[in-house]
Amino acid sequence: MAGPTREPAAQLGEVLFEFRQIGASVKVSAIHVATDTEVCLVGAAAAGPYALRMAATRKLIYVLAAKAEGRAPR
Repeated sequence: MAGPTREPAAQLGEVLFEFRQIGASVKVSAIHVATDTEVCLVGAAAAGPYALRMAATRKLIYVLAAKAEGRAPR
């Protein structure tokens, strides 16, 4: 029997990711398809794609929650 997933993106639905390497840094864009909400962040290329994807996902969850509560994300 499978338990609940620990992946935060599992609750989001479709999310598109784009990775752009700029020297030793990577710009990550995450777009939530259902709401057309986009977040961006820059991280170290050495962090790896999984860590960067998870950081972008956490930021996207934060922004979507702020929008749902009617407040501007910081």
